[in-house]
Amino acid sequence: MPKPKKRGSNHQRGAGGQPRNVQPFSDEDASIETMSHCSGFSDPASFTEDGPEVDEEATQEDLEYKLKGFIDLTLDKSAKTRQAALESLKSAFSSKILYEFIMERRMTLTDSIERCIKKGKSDEQCAAAGLACLLCVQMGSGIESEEIFKILGPLLKKIVCDGTASIQARQACATCLGICCFIVTDDITELYSTMECLENIFTKAYQRDRDTNGVSSTHNTVLHISALLAWTLLLTICPMNEVKKKIEMHLHKLPSLLSCDDLNMRIAAGETLALLFELARETDADFFYEDMELLTEKLRALATDGNKHRAKVDKRKQRSVFRDVLRAVEERDFPTEMVKFGPERMYIDCWVKKQTYDTFKEILGSGMQYHLQKNGVVICLL
Repeated sequence: MPKPKKRGSNHQRGAGGQPRNVQPFSDEDASIETMSHCSGFSDPASFTEDGPEVDEEATQEDLEYKLKGFIDLTLDKSAKTRQAALESLKSAFSSKILYEFIMERRMTLTDSIERCIKKGKSDEQCAAAGLACLLCVQMGSGIESEEIFKILGPLLKKIVCDGTASIQARQACATCLGICCFIVTDDITELYSTMECLENIFTKAYQRDRDTNGVSSTHNTVLHISALLAWTLLLTICPMNEVKKKIEMHLHKLPSLLSCDDLNMRIAAGETLALLFELARETDADFFYEDMELLTEKLRALATDGNKHRAKVDKRKQRSVFRDVLRAVEERDFPTEMVKFGPERMYIDCWVKKQTYDTFKEILGSGMQYHLQKNGVVICLL
């Protein structure tokens, strides 16, 4: 079984709703009008609880009425209207806890997401994949979410591996695949299958190209980064024997990515290395890495990089990250960070926890603080 994950078990399960046959709008002008209606609710601030005291029940009913409308609009004939509806749902899901509402409509939402990923263009596919992530964040683990992942998982894998799909869609689906699997699955076979799919993508970045620095540097880099980060997240819930296998397979190859022209790839590779060293030392206190001297030399160069051809902001960011990575590899140290949410505090004291926190912060955006306070799923996974 996968390494046990903390689960938000204090939520009561709602009754599952059945898919509804919602007829798409046939009038294109009406679609444009409803799209403008969506845009008025695409800002997360529209869903926050700040402001003067109001009738909470009436406010909740009004919100649910709007959300039902957005769900219906995901079936609209206009691609712009569908995308606007998806974005509005994302804003609501990232800034409110809507467990019961979602549970009652989970299959309808799943059908809409599946349809938009299958038939939509790049931007619509990205929005649908983002909504699928938030659907899992809201629902947590359980039979119902496993059913959803069984429907969406194969489709996400198909898009990730489809060389004819847009890079942006493949990137979004790779991230979605990793996050949904991390939250939902307790099936070790599915976990390994998902990791293999992601591995098949990011290991292409290891392949030598005709680049001057010897590292593949193509338009696929953003996809490789997303696949690597999603894979790393899943590695944190693998059994230790599997962790050992993955460390043996990748630890001597990952340093090659530190020479990539892309800053985000260098950072992703560096942080993954730090996490692998942390896990390796958990499994074996006497863990020894043969090429330690060469690796620390590379990391130190990145931590003190003064390359005039790089932007100052990039150099500053790189130096900051790689100082921490170097400390992790060389001194087994991690700079503990404190995160405040409301009256509470959370300490990020290891690379595994940092990887999980950064992932959820990326998908929840400005709603991260709210979910830390209100969402048992997020708290338990951290």
